Amino acid sequence: MNSIWQHLTLMNLSLPQWSHSSYLHRGVGLLKAWRKGSWLMQWADELGALLVALIFGLSPFVPNALTGVLLIACAGFWLLLTLSDEGEGDRLTPIHLLVLLYWGIATVATAMSPVRVAAFEGWTKLTLYIILFALMARVLRSPRIRSVVILVYLLVALLVSVVGLRQWFFGATALATWVDQESTLAGTTRVYSFLGNPNLLAGYILPAVIFSAAACFAWKRWLPKALALSMWVINASCLILTFSRGGWIGLVVSSFVLLMLLIYWFSRYLPRFWRIWSLPIALGVSMAVVIFAVVAVDPLRDRVMSMFAGREDSSNNFRINVWMAVIEMIRDRPILGIGPGNDAFNKVYPRYQQAGYTALSAYSIPLEIAVETGLVGLTCFLWILLVAFNQGWVQVHKLRQVANREAFWLIAAFATMMGMLFHGLVDTVWYRPQVSTLWWLMLALVASYYMPHSRTGAIEEPSPQLR
Repeated sequence: MNSIWQHLTLMNLSLPQWSHSSYLHRGVGLLKAWRKGSWLMQWADELGALLVALIFGLSPFVPNALTGVLLIACAGFWLLLTLSDEGEGDRLTPIHLLVLLYWGIATVATAMSPVRVAAFEGWTKLTLYIILFALMARVLRSPRIRSVVILVYLLVALLVSVVGLRQWFFGATALATWVDQESTLAGTTRVYSFLGNPNLLAGYILPAVIFSAAACFAWKRWLPKALALSMWVINASCLILTFSRGGWIGLVVSSFVLLMLLIYWFSRYLPRFWRIWSLPIALGVSMAVVIFAVVAVDPLRDRVMSMFAGREDSSNNFRINVWMAVIEMIRDRPILGIGPGNDAFNKVYPRYQQAGYTALSAYSIPLEIAVETGLVGLTCFLWILLVAFNQGWVQVHKLRQVANREAFWLIAAFATMMGMLFHGLVDTVWYRPQVSTLWWLMLALVASYYMPHSRTGAIEEPSPQLR
């Protein structure tokens, strides 16, 4: 069984050997002679990090088209880096190979799509996101760059959350009907900050909540720790005040995973009693806090109970009708789907929609992946998750053995991915650039920690900006 698991998670894959025999890898290093004589390319990783930081620094405030321009710039720079690289295979990870496989499936799905032109637009966006992942997985191998990119995102998210809290205290005009007008929450303010949509804001803020909590442990000095704690309080408060049920689900799941991993990390320093009972006690306290909050706070209780109202809640009823139509779409094209992207979805969905239930997406990530790339694509996506979570766990264990603080960022990425996945079960804000770039950041963070079994020794000691 252990051998099967290792093969399934690609733990024994020899990537240098694969890269030397791969036709795709033979183009790597064609411009390495030019790179050796270039003064600017001596700062290649820093320039790549600057482009990545621009994306996370501007995405909440600028039109999606400008984010697309930055993604194209990242793609061009990654291509230049790849063509001028030394040609070594140690930058590849099993996650890279499976992401490449998923891209290949999406490419075939685009070619076989009944709406090829629309699917090609979605394929182009997917390609840009995957190249962004490749660039981030490369530059984030440096602990210094990793810390800077995370810091940029946390500071920008803090500004977004502060504006969201201001809307709660001073009021905000609802830009759409986000609450059932017949419910007790009809007059409740749902904050949306710069993003114009409370569900989108919840998806954007969720990683900030988890990473600001992780920063309390990753940053060494008391002043940065105080800043991290303040960030956590503000970000968590803003996310709660979005009244996004999917966002709340993601927050609970990601916080629970973060707590479990932190208990695992610190258990080696605890007395025997706490090593045994810390997990049950943490579970009990967490459940008690959630139950007390739901019982004591009326708006929170009403919103949580609406999750179980079935079709009696208008939002639930809308999603159920969309899901039923999407399942019919999957049944008609189960192997490779209709092709990637919301443009392809918008072309095909009207043939299946129930009267009065127009939709821009499937409102569920698993259904969206299945309808775009079929069951083949969904299987590959689940394989990516399996390999990523296994690789993340292996590296957390290694970093724990040497007490390396960089593990806290990996733990945060692990927990955030779980939260985003559970949020994605009932929403598709994941496909908006502000959130999609964060998902690929999480995956790139996990990939950036990868070390082949043949390499030993401690990982480079971090040099974060805040100490």
